[in-house]
Amino acid sequence: MFDIARQQTALHSAYPERSVPRESWFDRQGVKFASPFMRRLQERTAMRTEVLEPVNEQGRTLSALRDDQLRQEVVRVREQLRRKGLSNELVFRSFALVREVAQRTIGQRHYDVQILGGWVLLNGCVAEMATGEGKTLTATLAAATAALAGVPVHLITVNDYLTARDAAEMGPIYSMLGLTVGVITHEQNPEARRAAYACDVTYCTNKELAFDYLRDRLAVGRQPNRIQLQLEKLYGDATRLRRLVLRGLCFGIVDEADSILVDEARVPLIIASSGGQVPEKPIYETALVLARSLKHGTDFEIDLRERSILLTPAGLAGLAARAKDLTGFWSGPRRREELVRQALTALHLFHRDTHYLVRDEKVQIIDEYTGRIMGDRSWEQGLHQMIELKEECPITPMQSSLARITYQRFFRRYLWLAGMTGTAQEVATELWQVYRLATVSIPTNRSLQRKSTGEWLFSTADEKWDAVVERIAGLHKRGRPVLVGTKSVSASELLSEKLNAAGIPHVILNARQDKEEADIVSKAGQPGRVTVATNMAGRGTDIKLLPEVAKAGGLHVLATERHEAARIDRQLYGRSGRQGDPGSFEIVGSLEDELMTTSRRLLWRWMARAFVSRGKPLQGKLAAFLVRQAQLSAESLHVRNRRDLLQHEDQLETTLAFSGRLE
Repeated sequence: MFDIARQQTALHSAYPERSVPRESWFDRQGVKFASPFMRRLQERTAMRTEVLEPVNEQGRTLSALRDDQLRQEVVRVREQLRRKGLSNELVFRSFALVREVAQRTIGQRHYDVQILGGWVLLNGCVAEMATGEGKTLTATLAAATAALAGVPVHLITVNDYLTARDAAEMGPIYSMLGLTVGVITHEQNPEARRAAYACDVTYCTNKELAFDYLRDRLAVGRQPNRIQLQLEKLYGDATRLRRLVLRGLCFGIVDEADSILVDEARVPLIIASSGGQVPEKPIYETALVLARSLKHGTDFEIDLRERSILLTPAGLAGLAARAKDLTGFWSGPRRREELVRQALTALHLFHRDTHYLVRDEKVQIIDEYTGRIMGDRSWEQGLHQMIELKEECPITPMQSSLARITYQRFFRRYLWLAGMTGTAQEVATELWQVYRLATVSIPTNRSLQRKSTGEWLFSTADEKWDAVVERIAGLHKRGRPVLVGTKSVSASELLSEKLNAAGIPHVILNARQDKEEADIVSKAGQPGRVTVATNMAGRGTDIKLLPEVAKAGGLHVLATERHEAARIDRQLYGRSGRQGDPGSFEIVGSLEDELMTTSRRLLWRWMARAFVSRGKPLQGKLAAFLVRQAQLSAESLHVRNRRDLLQHEDQLETTLAFSGRLE
């Protein structure tokens, strides 16, 4: 558990954060070797103490208090926590208080398993709780206890919708405990952000938080270190400190921890400045013209798994011949080949309504894990500008990098870090090796009623979509709500066209309908409702069922394609069968799905084609096994990419001495 007494100096510094040590090759190998033993030791330590009995005993005494007496008890516990720190006895009392306050304010009482989850969070671990087990309410236990002890808390979610929802729903609990709650939204100005971060508990998204941190780095400059900032604070010269938005990185609780800490850790976060004019436009136009003149298979090869373009010797020779009459910039082969390779990438590896949307004559990137628009993001090294030219959009200025950081380095700077998710065991080793976070599985409050109705693997995409429509029609007639998971905007809209042709009423939830998300989700559990959604409905959404729906079998989730990580699939299935409700799921895929066509496990691809023929889909365990092999290939690639990125950032910090540090 976080030792407040030992961290007093850090907590009351000008900008609390942890220094990230530089690890050598020997350090990394040592961590890799020792991680299984250390991770299990931390897991056992976190659950060694008996929690439920003392919390329940304390709760029985608190339930008899009037509201005014309860508030007096809150003040007393708060004073003791700040004076004595997080002793077990005070934590038990605080948990019982939070539970009682939750019951009186929002009508929800923490289950025993949620008490266990809160204890795991307070011990700096990742609590793996099944989907629907109430992670939002669980987090209030650890957040409120830490805040009462005087530790600023960041509750970090994956999107603005969850940030606003969770803060609004849990706000009355914090209010009765005498704690202030702040919410960070994309539209806020620096003053509003500063006020939100000054609250005891702040709800925010990972992206907004990390970019605010980077902006603070730019505001304070690279030269001042912690000692200088502390001296400025002590002697009243806090000009630079007043420009900062955050007040440090003290305690962070990461919701959907595997998504934020693992999936989104493949790409660094960069703050860039605009160049104003666009002198590069003729260069990009020429690069696209040259790229379009090259032939796939002869002049270049596409590696779909690595998402890369390889120019063949014939392509290099042809490119040199086509560029011989071009002057200046194009005379050098290295830069010429680099630009043409980027142009080929824009033409062949990035597709509209899959990787990006075109809205208001702007190219907007779609987050592949959440299905949401990342309006403030752009691709580097001219790729974004080439995609804009491809889509005939106004070209934006080239941007230069001012500051960058990876999620791995950012979240390791918290003095105290914890997380919660429904799918952590698959990446438990990585969470420990990178963040020193052990994963503890929390039992369900009620027995799980979710059933799998099987997996089908078809030969072609057309066969798959016909089967999906037929399956939806049957469920719709029986009055069961159906959530259909698709991997891209284009896939959701293709299925919508087929459902319209079949006369099946439905709604779509993808990046184009982001403003209607709350309304669509609130109605997804109604009888006979068909919702076609991208990954926007795959995490954090709580679909409420009417009593008649539960009697009919609950929500049915139909996945039309497996993702590159099984955890994302499990999150989608977890929209059904929540908190003991009935529910079911099934998977209908094809050999033409991206996962199958890009898999490097050639043996399994050959076997899949041998077993699956047109008109005769493969069903059951064999189908699941073959698709799983393709998933394992993709997961191993992503692990390698994240490891390489982290090592690259370490090397960059060593050579350039810049990663956004304060020290």
